[in-house]
Amino acid sequence: MAFHIDLHSTIVALATALDFVGVDEIHHGKRVALMSDMIADQLGWDDDTRRRLLHAGMLHDCGVSATREHKNLVDHMVWDGADSHCRRGHDYLAACPPLAHLAETIRWHHTPWQELAAAELPPAVRLHANLIFLTDRIDVLYAVATDAGHAHHQVLLHKQQVVEKIGEYANILFSPELMAAFNELGPRESFWLALDPSFIDLRLQEHPLRTRGSSIGVDQLHAIARLFARVVDAKSPFTAEHSSGVARLARHLAARAGRDEETRELIEIAGLLHDLGKLRVPDELLEKPAALSDTERATMISHSYDTFQILNEAFPDTPLPSWAALHHENLLGTGYPFHAGGDALQLEHRIIAVADIFQALAQNRPYRASLPAEEALAILKQSVDEGKLDRQVVEMVAEELETCYRIALGPN
Repeated sequence: MAFHIDLHSTIVALATALDFVGVDEIHHGKRVALMSDMIADQLGWDDDTRRRLLHAGMLHDCGVSATREHKNLVDHMVWDGADSHCRRGHDYLAACPPLAHLAETIRWHHTPWQELAAAELPPAVRLHANLIFLTDRIDVLYAVATDAGHAHHQVLLHKQQVVEKIGEYANILFSPELMAAFNELGPRESFWLALDPSFIDLRLQEHPLRTRGSSIGVDQLHAIARLFARVVDAKSPFTAEHSSGVARLARHLAARAGRDEETRELIEIAGLLHDLGKLRVPDELLEKPAALSDTERATMISHSYDTFQILNEAFPDTPLPSWAALHHENLLGTGYPFHAGGDALQLEHRIIAVADIFQALAQNRPYRASLPAEEALAILKQSVDEGKLDRQVVEMVAEELETCYRIALGPN
């Protein structure tokens, strides 16, 4: 089984999800990618290397899920805790075959050049990792100069200060070779105007180095989904393993319902990705022990639509966007974000909705402890009686209650 998806477009779309972690500070990974490519081009590096750096730039913060960790990374030029997300990002990418070639670059992308230069690493890894570090830190100063991207042209008033500030770290944090290239590009208005948030997505989607029409197998698609599920689930201890648990249970219920192997694979992938939009939800909302305010609830509700938008760009010719994003809809049409109901919800939608609720009830949450299997089932049955959840799907859970509970929680 193969899916004809454009891996470059998928990376651009998923980079949007990673940039959501900044909440208000958007496009960070995409700007890092474009700046890295411009510097690599200035250095005369080959197209394959530049393409890898584009992708590494967009995914370099895949080890960051928590908004509090993101804030430390953008508030400080050097932060002692930065290496933790580099290690996580490396591990996530190394376990994902389509993206594993980026892992070593991400592992060292916050290591100062003074240490990298002496490290027993291939010269290319040292330089590529340091280039991501350089452009990552340039972007910290860019964000300050443009008020987090809301007044893009302002950077032209501050570009010289940015060049000079970065220059203070030459030979300490950053390679002399990379600094020489940046010193050539930094004074040019075109270097900064290329980062205009109004056009950055189009610039990346239509980049001359992109490759089109790549075909990947379902195992590779699954690996990409698992990587992003790990990013989402790492956002809070209260959401740890939630996406994986929903995916496992959804697959099990699809098998019970007689769905074929391809559908089981896809519903598991949809389960892994169903909460991708939660990367834009601030940590304090996910961990709030009390009821959400109307404003906070509006923020929380938006996550399912964000999931739909990202997956529609990443996997446009699959059912994944719909199956994943409609997990808060119900048969009455009173769910969100589309108010879909009745026949508009396929069995796969209904399965993921049940799996999401049951898994969440089985987990500890900031506002309550984990519920026993029988109590969780009682809540599902109440929703069936109210006309919200599919009776057939809930009955499948009831028939194998302990098994479903164990699948939802996974290995201890």
